[in-house]
Amino acid sequence: MMAEPLRIGILLSGKGRGSNMLALLRACASGEIPAAPALVVSTTPDAPALARAQAEGVATRVLSAEAYPAPGALDRAIADAMEGAGVGLICLAGYMRLLGPEVLRRFPNRVMNVHPALLPAFGGRGFYGRRVHEAVLESGTRFTGVTIQFVDGEYDHGPIIAQEVVPVEEGDTVETLAARVLAAEHRLYPRAVRLFAEGRLHVEGRQVRVRPPHA
Repeated sequence: MMAEPLRIGILLSGKGRGSNMLALLRACASGEIPAAPALVVSTTPDAPALARAQAEGVATRVLSAEAYPAPGALDRAIADAMEGAGVGLICLAGYMRLLGPEVLRRFPNRVMNVHPALLPAFGGRGFYGRRVHEAVLESGTRFTGVTIQFVDGEYDHGPIIAQEVVPVEEGDTVETLAARVLAAEHRLYPRAVRLFAEGRLHVEGRQVRVRPPHA
């Protein structure tokens, strides 16, 4: 009897376009990721990404902080929604809040995030989106990139799964650099999720080991 495919939940906030979400949804649809998207949850009611997820035929839910004002209530609501949809892996795609302990307790080493820099550089509280690329350019570093990691209870701190280097080119602006980094995100995030779906990721402390493919 064949095992059920991994069911993926995507969590987002803000009013981004949802391009990483779409990259994951379409990688599932093409078979690049052996998994099925189960649910997209947004904490922003009018997030443009919700309409894009619906257009791809994926179920969506809105869980706003205003609707769950009690301490820990939003965290529990997110965990309940993901569990109720049978989600085995949560992928953050522009989620700007710090996940609470309830989600992390119920999904240990089963929450992934993408960050637009090579962690641990240019990470932590306040380092997201445009701010990351501004800091990279101001620093004079010659390389930035993308990091995929498992999420823990701190910003940009969890075990690193995969990274891709993106050179900083002469004359780069925030916009040109961000565009190249985003293209790398769209390549690397589906690869990392595929490794998880194939059962090839194993966490040992702060290290993520990638097992070889099944013979």
